Amino acid sequence: MDGDTGPAAAVPLHEEVYAELRSRLITGRIVPGVGLSTRGLAEELGVSQMPVREALSRLAADGAVEIRSKKRVQVTPMSPQRFDDLLRCRLLLEPNSARLALPYIDKDRLARLRHWDNRMEAALKGGDVNDYMEGNYHFHFTLYAAHPGTLQNRLIETLWLQFGPFMRVVYGRFGTSNLVDQHVLALDAIEAGDEEALAAAIHQDIADGMGLIGRTGLADL
Repeated sequence: MDGDTGPAAAVPLHEEVYAELRSRLITGRIVPGVGLSTRGLAEELGVSQMPVREALSRLAADGAVEIRSKKRVQVTPMSPQRFDDLLRCRLLLEPNSARLALPYIDKDRLARLRHWDNRMEAALKGGDVNDYMEGNYHFHFTLYAAHPGTLQNRLIETLWLQFGPFMRVVYGRFGTSNLVDQHVLALDAIEAGDEEALAAAIHQDIADGMGLIGRTGLADL
């Protein structure tokens, strides 16, 4: 034996479908109020309906969608209580994840964080909602993923699944030009090695974004 374990095992199809739908929810490419068709998603993704059903069942367990019948699936509606729970959990977990990640951020990861911040800045100036959502997701999880632990970040992703579609609606209605780029403050804190300043920047970033949802009125989403 030469120690070569051969090619990596292929990712199961249902995992690929689940990952794709997770990404769409987190970045707001699936929005509230629009029914999800198992058949339509299967045709779009070029797969059978079975892995789509499995993925939607898992997303329902994550709290991201509701399965009301075999043909009726939609983003779980937002309520004031659910909104408050999501905000409280994000404010509890994400600043702490940023603190834990700070000692592990090397020059390469810092460069990637700057790349995503630049993408977001361009999106803010151009009013590109889709690119802003993508950049925001990648900035946060490039930061949090620096820490070798994965469980807390998995929990954070589950929270993002539940608010991402609503952020997309809000940004689509009101644009991105009035948003403050708190990520610049986060980058400054990383360079200074200041974990409290980093946690404060992430805290304010969450408060700004989630506050925008609250100010629009949940009943309209």
